[in-house]
Amino acid sequence: MSESKPLGVQAFFRAPQSSMNTPVPTVTGGPALTRCRGREAFLWALAGLALILPSSPLAGAQGSSQAARFLHPEEMPRPEGTVARTPRPITIDGRIDEDEWALAEPITNFIQSQPSPGAPATDQTIVRILYDDRFLYISAVCYSDDMDNLVVKTLERDFPGQSTRDVDIFGVTLDTFLDRRNSFLYLINPYGAYRDGQTFNDSRSIDFGWDGAMEVRTQRYEDRWTVEMAIPWSSLRFHPADGEQAWGANFMRRVRRKNEDSYWAPVDRRDPVHRMSKAGTLSGLEGLRLGRNLSVKPYVSADNRGGVAVVGAERGRTSMNAGGDLKYGITPGLTLDLSFRTDFSQVEVDRQQVNLTRFPISFPENRDFFVENSGSFTFGDVTERNYRQGSSLGDFSLFQSRRIGLRDGRPVPILGGGRLTGRAGPFEVGVLSMQTEAAEVVPGLKAPAENFSVLRLRRELFQGSDAGLILLNRTETGGQGTGAHNRSFGVDANFRLLGGMVINSYYAGTVSAAPAQSPEDARDRSAGRLSVAWRDRHWNASAMVRQVGADFDPGIGFVRRRDIRHSYLTLGTLRRPGIPHVYEMEPFFEFNYITDLRSRLMTREATAGLNVDFFDGGTLALRTSRRFDRLIAPFGAIPAGPYEIDEGSVQYQSDAGRPFSASVQLGGGGYYHGQRRSLGLGGDWQASHQLSVDFSIDYNLLDLPSVDDPGATARSTSSVYRARVKYGFSTRHFASALMQYNDLTEQLVTNLRFNLIHAPLSDLFIVYTERRRLNGDAPVLPGEGLLQERIFTVKMTRFIGF
Repeated sequence: MSESKPLGVQAFFRAPQSSMNTPVPTVTGGPALTRCRGREAFLWALAGLALILPSSPLAGAQGSSQAARFLHPEEMPRPEGTVARTPRPITIDGRIDEDEWALAEPITNFIQSQPSPGAPATDQTIVRILYDDRFLYISAVCYSDDMDNLVVKTLERDFPGQSTRDVDIFGVTLDTFLDRRNSFLYLINPYGAYRDGQTFNDSRSIDFGWDGAMEVRTQRYEDRWTVEMAIPWSSLRFHPADGEQAWGANFMRRVRRKNEDSYWAPVDRRDPVHRMSKAGTLSGLEGLRLGRNLSVKPYVSADNRGGVAVVGAERGRTSMNAGGDLKYGITPGLTLDLSFRTDFSQVEVDRQQVNLTRFPISFPENRDFFVENSGSFTFGDVTERNYRQGSSLGDFSLFQSRRIGLRDGRPVPILGGGRLTGRAGPFEVGVLSMQTEAAEVVPGLKAPAENFSVLRLRRELFQGSDAGLILLNRTETGGQGTGAHNRSFGVDANFRLLGGMVINSYYAGTVSAAPAQSPEDARDRSAGRLSVAWRDRHWNASAMVRQVGADFDPGIGFVRRRDIRHSYLTLGTLRRPGIPHVYEMEPFFEFNYITDLRSRLMTREATAGLNVDFFDGGTLALRTSRRFDRLIAPFGAIPAGPYEIDEGSVQYQSDAGRPFSASVQLGGGGYYHGQRRSLGLGGDWQASHQLSVDFSIDYNLLDLPSVDDPGATARSTSSVYRARVKYGFSTRHFASALMQYNDLTEQLVTNLRFNLIHAPLSDLFIVYTERRRLNGDAPVLPGEGLLQERIFTVKMTRFIGF
């Protein structure tokens, strides 16, 4: 499923069963702080003091006295560059030694966005661009005054589990339609590993599931590292034309040991390289022709399953499967994807979590087919980058792809389906239809065959603003189904105004064959939101109101909390105070006020916080809050009634650019009529650019009045331990081992993966997954031990382009 259901507190005393992919409860909290007026007063005073601290415009190593030398990046003109045609193909080896590169105009003079906005980059970067009838060629020379301390954390494509903020990177974005909204994105590290993707709506959404065919090589020298790229025209979308055309573009250089980001088209620190409304322009492209834009990617796989949780005849049996995907560019702007017997056996298992709230939590989508072009279907509590807006897609999303092909965290066979995405005239289009098969996913749980269909249309109104609609349908199909259906619809509008203002709004409704939860709420099948936010160099403020009906039930979506009216306010300020080692401070206040639809107060929360960014890349976050929460019905062992809860936390993340980095979080306070504490630890050791080890520990402790003895206190703990080792033999051979242990369910989950890229976009996967009880009841079958589930899979794919 797409969510983890809340686990009552009494479950801590009963040690419930849990499936491998159904995570178990999370506590965030720390030392008992219910009577903590002094702590609250201190943090509120600290945040208030930060509000009045003077702010240095530069706040860099140069000091504020030099700030007048540089314009702010947003005040600088947008640069222009020229692309040249090459008479001969370029050999992609990373050496940049062909004479043809001299034909290209150098693109240089990168400008910092941090740590000294507006200042020239301290390490020079020189970019050149050529093209011929088959490829777009891009080269980069990245000079460095310390080649021994390049920060590289993986050789894997797409950097899974890694943030590009923590490594050295050269980045490219291409706005091939010059619409200043959408782009193709490429990020390359000094050892030739890269991440590619697409961005939409001027950075509102990013799709790293998109994989484009590309050849890239790098070389390293004493004073520089170099990049050569060849991007086939068939992997891009653009308007073919005989005459000259212009594209939007930007280039980025990240020097991690200096915590320095610089850009060809200067942008503020809060903006990414794919903020295409602030990009530069490339000219000189002539006579571009699209290829056939047709590719197929068949696969074959075999798996063997064992364990007491495996259903019936599948236990111990080796099964074979085959299928594939087809991609076709119908027009320069529209792409059709077809999938038959869609398979995700190579995807890493979900990260286990614990959930001590009354509400379900959402899990991220990791399956390639659904991650790709996912931005085309986004609808719900969207958030803007670097804005606090009080809700997110983790609170409400009208379309959540994890509802397709998963039931209670376990896979349901997908027969196939199709997706059409892209642009048609002024409209951005997304059409999806998937068909699942009937299957018994666990003993006693039968999943019927179902069809899932989505239509999304969005039209640009003016730069950075759009309006759209979405229609969704989920229907049981086949003779075994009951014909039950669920339909959802929505309209939304999003605006960017006055440079820093964003407005997000939507209205959605659902129609279901299932009866309403209660007669008086039978019409509460709608949801709506209006959010207005402002952010500039110094201020971050927003206000939001939203409402979710008691019977609002999107069958292909996710809703964390129903029957609410939610109001939200926040105000924060960004300060660069000139304190040694401190780059930026952000004190802020937040207020949430939630009632039910009968105007009865359910939750009220006031929070004061302080975020601190250090020059070395480390961060510190302090929080204190006071919350009122009303329980209408008992929540596990907690009686119904009103509760006042004080909470606080402190979290520190060290410089992630060092070979070893760590994070620690302490927090806690009241937990309804008891106390709670939590400790979170994490570490990442980068032994080399090939070998990395990371781990995390989430420890949670509850002190609650005993259910059996009202005068006593019952103490319970739960912890989740996680460790992963990754090794890259090269940019084409990888191995990883992931282990997770949950002491509440006493389950150990192991996932071993080997990946060989045997040809461009073509893979061999060997995957072993096991879920084992370390203690507990006697095994169900002789010889099974405490093994709950074991899956061994071999899968091979082959990309064929035409």
